[in-house]
Amino acid sequence: MNRLYSLSAFILFLAFMAYSIIQWRSAQIKDPTVIDQQLEPDFIAEFLSSSIYNSQGKLSHVINAQRMEHYAELEFTHFEYPQYTLFPKNSSKAWKITAKEATLYSNNRVILETRVRLVATDKSSLIQEINCKYLELDLNSNIISSDQTVMIQGKDFIMYGSGLIVDLNTRQMTLTEHVQTIYKKNIN
Repeated sequence: MNRLYSLSAFILFLAFMAYSIIQWRSAQIKDPTVIDQQLEPDFIAEFLSSSIYNSQGKLSHVINAQRMEHYAELEFTHFEYPQYTLFPKNSSKAWKITAKEATLYSNNRVILETRVRLVATDKSSLIQEINCKYLELDLNSNIISSDQTVMIQGKDFIMYGSGLIVDLNTRQMTLTEHVQTIYKKNIN
């Protein structure tokens, strides 16, 4: 009888250990419904067009996008195929930035990624177009920066480099590392 009690106690102990391990492992697995609820946008807009004005009532920038998803709790807005039209404070001509994706954060900082293109609307501007994979835009100061490789197209040149800072208000550009410039003769 003593062996029977010992065997029963041992089997009960093994069952308790197996149950404890199963409960511990299931507690370690995150509930997928909780994760999914955090990643669901608060609202979605398609074919968005929005005009933003500064405190003096002047047009600051215009946003157009094929799709926009706003996440209030995470404090960011994600855009697909956005186009930002920026109006510098010095009343010079507008600049247009397009990309495949962009993320706008609550501090008015925009991260543009994949096929980023900055184009001058002023045909007489020395710099006509900037192409890269990644740009950061501060909508408060109209300063654009990138630490990636960039290609700058001007009237009679194409410049390659990396590390870029552009202040649209003062029209100053700084290229951290110059790689190559190709000059071409404009035939008219």
